[in-house]
Amino acid sequence: MSVILSRHRGMPAQDGAGVKLTRIVNQPSLRHQDPFLMLDEFRSDDPNDYIAGFPPHPHRGFVTLTYMLAGRMEHQDSVGNTGLVAGGGAQWMKAARGIIHAEMPQQEDGLMWGFQLWINLPAKEKLAAAEWADYPAEKIPELRAGALTVRVVAGELATADGALKGPVQQAQQQFQMLDVRFADSTQWQHQSDGQETRLAYVYQGDIVVNEQNVARGELVRLDPKALLTLCSNGEAGMLLLSGQPIGEPIAQYGPFVMNTQAEVEQAIRDYQSGKLTA
Repeated sequence: MSVILSRHRGMPAQDGAGVKLTRIVNQPSLRHQDPFLMLDEFRSDDPNDYIAGFPPHPHRGFVTLTYMLAGRMEHQDSVGNTGLVAGGGAQWMKAARGIIHAEMPQQEDGLMWGFQLWINLPAKEKLAAAEWADYPAEKIPELRAGALTVRVVAGELATADGALKGPVQQAQQQFQMLDVRFADSTQWQHQSDGQETRLAYVYQGDIVVNEQNVARGELVRLDPKALLTLCSNGEAGMLLLSGQPIGEPIAQYGPFVMNTQAEVEQAIRDYQSGKLTA
């Protein structure tokens, strides 16, 4: 049985004030992958593709995780948080009952490259208080072995010397996000953490997953229990995601993700009346 359950390619999209990106999860060929609601990649060295950024906009009912490979993005929100995320850094925001934030480029040229992942919240957490945290590159632990580097952005990674714990943690809702980088030809094996949803996205080069090639721009759904053997013949990079499904109904309208349509309509009313973060 193949460890790869299905293959998918993202589709071109625009968000914010016209930022060009690739929507990988939550597009026609790959809808929500509980608990992951959406995965976007933005990658361009043309400032016209990103300079307008993401002006103030609302969120309710889920978590955003922004992870940068290159470039600089500033965060400001209605709770009073401000921060700057740069290459190798991550930013975590629990929108929960509501937050309005802006993400704006802090550069006028050069490469802007990163990802935004949306993670759902269970019903009991959707109206909790909003939270936010900024993690610079030096706060993200790494496993290094020759030409291999594994960065632990969220969750934990077991190693021979003990577990590496990423800075992004959610109480009672564990998920894992790893950035696996190959500088040259090498191999790495990764044990399953037992979570039912398991995804891999190759963002650079080609990576062989259990003897099956996965090319740049491909996302694969993986057997949640299989031992992964990842090989590369040169420079390459992959995001590995795993999480336990929440198993609750998902009602989404743009930046509002609740359990019922009535809750979404309430979120819209709260935003229109200025009560979203109340």
